[in-house]
Amino acid sequence: MLMTHGWPRSSRPTAVTIGNFDGIHLGHQAMLARLTAQAAAVGGAPTVLTFEPHPREIFTPQDAPTRLTSLREKLEILRRLGVAHVHVCRFTRSFAALSAEAFVQRILAQGLRTRYVLVGDDFRFGARRAGDFALLREMGGQLGFQAEALPTVEACGQRASSSAVREALAAGDMATAAQLLGRPYSISGRVIGGDRLGRRIGYPTANIQLKHNRPPLKGIFAVRVQGLERADWPGVASLGTRPTVHAHGRPTLEVHLFGFSRSIYRQHLRVEFLHKLRDEAKFPNLETLIAQIDVDARQARELLNA
Repeated sequence: MLMTHGWPRSSRPTAVTIGNFDGIHLGHQAMLARLTAQAAAVGGAPTVLTFEPHPREIFTPQDAPTRLTSLREKLEILRRLGVAHVHVCRFTRSFAALSAEAFVQRILAQGLRTRYVLVGDDFRFGARRAGDFALLREMGGQLGFQAEALPTVEACGQRASSSAVREALAAGDMATAAQLLGRPYSISGRVIGGDRLGRRIGYPTANIQLKHNRPPLKGIFAVRVQGLERADWPGVASLGTRPTVHAHGRPTLEVHLFGFSRSIYRQHLRVEFLHKLRDEAKFPNLETLIAQIDVDARQARELLNA
């Protein structure tokens, strides 16, 4: 998959879909399928135009939504879905100041040589979000590209959206999150060094590097891990601040892999969250914590074997 960034300068015509694509849920996947079909019809390379960071992280960082996917995770999922080209626009205050008309003229028409644009039915763009689909379609007629808005995609009786996925994850409803995403929710990252507490208490863990300090879920989970010699390696994971051992800890993802003892330091893994077992808790001592981990591991094995 080709990944480009900066100011777009495509050497060939494109068919483009635009958005943050956080999580790449069923609604996003429907857009990608439609984009691929229409790209062939108009003779444009299917291209995803996305933004980094999320616009609200620039303007209202205290109210910005939790990230479902880091940029690397987003690119990994798009690659698995067969996307050929992703262009990442660096979202800055100067970029946000582009008028809607300038965005269409400079980014779509001149930069990407767009022949077809596909957006969601609630898409807004340009300074102060002044641009809408009507403007996009009007300017497309003037500049030589088609514009289409995809209707809402529903799953679980609700609109498939990044917000709906975040709500399901925050509630520990892994089944609904998986239905909205079309796959189990996952976090990927490199295995990094930890304090080796897990090894000392009989539960060695792989510590997965988190790209963001505000993961959309927390607690104890039954998981399966991708990236090892055997696919879907079962385990139990803790995602949280570990209050029993740290008074002011940072979010940490630790995975104990059942029946696994090999060193995998610096290996890149993907952790799929299948069942939430419980919320994170502070225990009075390590002995009580170990007893609870015994229960968690047994319950995770039962759920995964079922």
